[in-house]
Amino acid sequence: MDRLAADAALAGLDLVPFAESAVAQAKELERRLLDHDIPVMLAKPPAKACCAGGCGCGAKVQLLVREADAARISQLLQAEWIEAVRREGTVNEGLVPLRTPQEHEVICPACQFVGALVEGACQDCGLVLE
Repeated sequence: MDRLAADAALAGLDLVPFAESAVAQAKELERRLLDHDIPVMLAKPPAKACCAGGCGCGAKVQLLVREADAARISQLLQAEWIEAVRREGTVNEGLVPLRTPQEHEVICPACQFVGALVEGACQDCGLVLE
């Protein structure tokens, strides 16, 4: 899927932010998801108090997705992470605790924690997912 097809698939839909990161990382994630035919869109995040004051933090963008795609994206990122861990040999088979998330839970794309969000953020690493 290319950006034009993704834009067409997402036109007029309510989208949710899946991740916020530096531009280069967001574009790389966008490319990987489009390669898996998951439509995504990059957008300027809402203004934050720190950025208005010239704090020096770098430019960031949000990766917007259909809410229904969030679990699929989390599973894809988790599978890629597990494959990278196995390929590198940094943990033995069976040492990576995995379980299927329940209906009210998510898999954090940053730390792989499985659980309910707390105020829209991962309980383990604090990544804001809502």
